[in-house]
Amino acid sequence: MNIFQASNITKRYSNHQALTNVSIDVPEGKIFGLLGPNGAGKTTLIRIINKITAQDNGTLLFRNRTLTNEDVLKIGYLPEERGLYKKMKVGEQAIYFARLKGISKQEAVKRLRYWFDKFDILPWWNKKVEELSKGMQQKVQFIITVLHKPELIIFDEPFSGFDPINTKMLKNEILNLRNSGTTIIFSTHNMSSVEEICDNIALINNSEKILSGSVNDIKQKFKSNMFECRYIGNNNDVDEFIKDKIRIIKHSLNSNVSYLKGEFTEKLSSNDFLKFLIQKNIVISFNDVIPSMDDIFIKVVNEDKQK
Repeated sequence: MNIFQASNITKRYSNHQALTNVSIDVPEGKIFGLLGPNGAGKTTLIRIINKITAQDNGTLLFRNRTLTNEDVLKIGYLPEERGLYKKMKVGEQAIYFARLKGISKQEAVKRLRYWFDKFDILPWWNKKVEELSKGMQQKVQFIITVLHKPELIIFDEPFSGFDPINTKMLKNEILNLRNSGTTIIFSTHNMSSVEEICDNIALINNSEKILSGSVNDIKQKFKSNMFECRYIGNNNDVDEFIKDKIRIIKHSLNSNVSYLKGEFTEKLSSNDFLKFLIQKNIVISFNDVIPSMDDIFIKVVNEDKQK
């Protein structure tokens, strides 16, 4: 079931086409990656979903009905451009934002102290925002975003500026939110993050959606005839057999375990190669090489440029 759908969204500014007939389906309880190079149109779509700006054409559905202003209250949004009041105390500011989301002061303090303690920033409760490091400020904004327990959360480049330790911590929290039933739209151009946490993705380039689907299905779709194997046996026999049949990428010969990475041509199938290996060698491992999301991203964007 989809919690959110955008259909044929178009947005044009005076001299720039931001979105062209973009459609996405966001499954409930999943992490949906909204991907694309800088300037592709991701943030424009997010702003439209949050009703910060309006689309020129297209429809937005939240739980199978037209998205309303009341529905936006059920959405948490962490924008890429962070915005906290620098002179205000951290705790007071967090309570203020919680009250805007309809949480009582007593409940807000309770929830905030839980999150502040979890993120190890409770000692900074009475400090001014300007006294916090960039990373600490981002932690505060993350907490503000999730505090009202929204049904849909949108993170726009949430790891920007974080060190590896805090990035890992934030990833774990995002996965915890997903596992508890929250739906997340995760906007980024960092493909390593996509590999780790996203269930489904849509790739936007030059204002248009050019790829979408589950991460696993997409990786299988772009799988080539590339493989890698480790074996023990006669390297001369192997070399002779694969000659002109396999495009060799790496072949490390060893008297113990040899390693071969290559790509099958039309002259040889994986089954035929395995039959040969098993007859005269000990096969330690044989695996298809699945492309990374980074490889797929680069390939699809480059192909789109050539259209």
